[in-house]
Amino acid sequence: MVLLHVLFEHAAGYALFVVKEAEEIGMLLPQVEESVLNVGKFNNIVQLVAFSPFKSAQAALDNINAISEGVFHADLKLLLETSLPPSGKKRKVVLGVADSRIGAAAQEELGVTCQTGGVVAEILRGIRLHFHALVKGLTAQSASKAQLGLGHSYSRAKVKFNVNRNDNMIIQSIALLDQLDKDINTFAMRVREWYGYHFPELIKIASENYTYCRLAKLIGNRKELSEESLEGLEEVVMDSAKAQSILEASRSSMGMDISPIDLINIESFSTRVISLAEYRKELQEYLRSKMSQVAPNLAALIGEVVGARLISHAGSLTNLAKYPASTVQILGAEKALFRYCCRVAVVMAACWVPQEVTRCCRGYLCVPRWCGSDLSPRPQILSSRCQHRVTQGVCEGQDHCRVGGQLNRTSLQLRIWLTLFLHKGSSGLV
Repeated sequence: MVLLHVLFEHAAGYALFVVKEAEEIGMLLPQVEESVLNVGKFNNIVQLVAFSPFKSAQAALDNINAISEGVFHADLKLLLETSLPPSGKKRKVVLGVADSRIGAAAQEELGVTCQTGGVVAEILRGIRLHFHALVKGLTAQSASKAQLGLGHSYSRAKVKFNVNRNDNMIIQSIALLDQLDKDINTFAMRVREWYGYHFPELIKIASENYTYCRLAKLIGNRKELSEESLEGLEEVVMDSAKAQSILEASRSSMGMDISPIDLINIESFSTRVISLAEYRKELQEYLRSKMSQVAPNLAALIGEVVGARLISHAGSLTNLAKYPASTVQILGAEKALFRYCCRVAVVMAACWVPQEVTRCCRGYLCVPRWCGSDLSPRPQILSSRCQHRVTQGVCEGQDHCRVGGQLNRTSLQLRIWLTLFLHKGSSGLV
């Protein structure tokens, strides 16, 4: 004989129900589905055995957090130990649960057989619908208030936890940095086209967008440019020869004349582009400081910007720590994220295993022999190092395994060149 009990978790507390004639009900699943909507028929199927209300709102929050994480709470264990009958030779007790993780925890703690899905899911659906009618002293209004209050507390606790995560700031910063790069390039091209009608020769002299916008704002009308403006031009371009070439090009320019109102609009727009470019530099410094605080190991290995993009792709630093090295490599391959890392992978390898260095090929520095027989360097090396350092930092704390400081890309490149020099006579470099 099988005696089926069903555990139901509600915002008001834990409830344990017994299913009448479980074997017959299991064979009549369509009839159970029909009786769920009728509370009178459903009362003939289940009967309340025990109800353990939560003592306070904090206790309810602790229990729902434990349930959501698949942890067997002490209150739930106490209810099942006191209310669930033991199994015998003629009677087998089965506990029906909604979450398989709770079932596994109950089986481990109490040794009871657990069941999920099938008729258990339909019975739980009926209990959820008619719970206020099955428990004496509980009204639909009070049950609704308990659910609303617990829902707010649970959501508030989750949001508060997310706000305290510093990697959220990194994700937002790198997203804003990428957006600023696109916008600044678009706006600078608009300034080039707009001001190029008046001074087309300036485009070839000032190739950088930020410098071009500053020059367009400084020069204004090219016909008013004189020897007195050379000092200001040198301050912008940082080159006296370039400043002199700008002055000479302005005297023999083929551009059209421009009205004062057009110059005012061009200067106003250039000012905004310059401010965006300066804010982009400040944002990059902010991102660099946040990465040195949150993920110093990752920043030292592959740089602040690439490390921040990895965290953004993964969703959080904890998710990135859980990923294997192969997944980290796939994250980077989406938009050529490891284009730079492929060239640095051998630097990472030489820092940990600098015994054998073989050949230079295809524009890369070198490839250690243990990387494989092919000549292309493997990004798996660097992705495995990134995964190892991120996991170590998340699990042990950032201060216990900080790599940043002396271990940066410059020192790593110096070490690989030193390794090349020391092995030049015996490694067979081409």
